[in-house]
Amino acid sequence: MPPEVAAIKQYVHSEFNADVSVQLREKDIIISGRSSALIGSLRLHLQQLQKAAKTDKKLVLRVG
Repeated sequence: MPPEVAAIKQYVHSEFNADVSVQLREKDIIISGRSSALIGSLRLHLQQLQKAAKTDKKLVLRVG
């Protein structure tokens, strides 16, 4: 598991007590969650997620 993926999953689990799926691509990172409420809350924490993952890639949030 790439370190960015592990860092994002750990951050979401510690802050929101929820699990997400993370897909790493060349130019972006896709974060998928089960509820729109979770994704809405994550949208407010995008900068913290980027710092936790230590990446400059675009973070894309999806419900599903």
